[in-house]
Amino acid sequence: MNTLTLQVGLNERSYPIIIEDGLIARIGTDLAERKFGTKYGVIADDHVASLYGSTLMKSIKDAGLTAQLFTFPQGEESKNLQIFGSLHRELAQAGFDRSDVLVGLGGGVTGDMTGFVAASYMRGVPFIQVPTTLLAQVDSSVGGKTGVDIPEGKNLVGAFYQPKVVYIDTAVLTTLPMKEYCGGLAEVIKYGVIRDKEFFLFLEENIDQVLGLDRQTIQNMIHTCCRIKADVVAEDEKESNIRRILNYGHTIGHGIEAASDYSVIHGEAVAMGMVAALRLAVGSGLCERREAGRVATLIHNYGLPTEIPNNLDRDRIKGYLLSDKKTIGNRVFFVLPTEIGKVVVTDDVSDKLVEEALRER
Repeated sequence: MNTLTLQVGLNERSYPIIIEDGLIARIGTDLAERKFGTKYGVIADDHVASLYGSTLMKSIKDAGLTAQLFTFPQGEESKNLQIFGSLHRELAQAGFDRSDVLVGLGGGVTGDMTGFVAASYMRGVPFIQVPTTLLAQVDSSVGGKTGVDIPEGKNLVGAFYQPKVVYIDTAVLTTLPMKEYCGGLAEVIKYGVIRDKEFFLFLEENIDQVLGLDRQTIQNMIHTCCRIKADVVAEDEKESNIRRILNYGHTIGHGIEAASDYSVIHGEAVAMGMVAALRLAVGSGLCERREAGRVATLIHNYGLPTEIPNNLDRDRIKGYLLSDKKTIGNRVFFVLPTEIGKVVVTDDVSDKLVEEALRER
């Protein structure tokens, strides 16, 4: 299969995204050529470390570089200030300094955590993303958002800090549980809705290939998602304007995650949030019901939930909306589709409409 590449254009902070089948085993050679450093701290959760840690470590060491593996317990609950602090201490005890490089090997939790550690350790060291879930490959590994959760909300503590390079190995998706893979497809569908109608049509026409993990289809799909996100990030790195459209489904989705105590995985929460946002768009007169129905149907056809579970407290979800990091002055901003491929960002949504969107079945 071909190697696909693209560039996130941020002037002196620009970096490449490399997409290739079986890439993890060849990362070391590329790192040696790029000369980011000679000592690499690989950060992974204990599950991903058992799957790919030895392959990546061997690749780095075979290239004549030094590598050390740091692990933490798997799960969103580990994305906290305590684990964040312990990783700093482990790096310091291992003698890592500003000339060394961190590598985030894993899903969104690991990428967010590694990026934030890199942004703060010794006031900033270089880091690299090696995302191993579809969600991380198409979304969280690109764009420089890093952070951890606190009890009051998801990702409320963090920094914008760009990686040096993103290595995407499409082969790792074959070991991903189908539930996690489909969760990543929520972010994939998002890109078609917010920015690219042709990509949305591609997803409608290639359901069997995508769900069947056809390698070429998946590689092209990931490349398109990364291209769209790279374009948006290049326009608005720190989410002051256009980058907000990437939050389609996330405002309510993060509330669902938090209200479920993170028993609902991110991708499924985003899928529910996207459908709730469709209801807000229709109720606000911004989107035709037929157009919204088409999006909801695609979400359903990719095996994603479209309804918020009855056992989740709607008032608790609403409470988390106000603590969302994108809320400004108690104004909750929603990304609402106007048609497939176009959205608006607005805080002009009534509480009554939000309650109806959360409760409607």
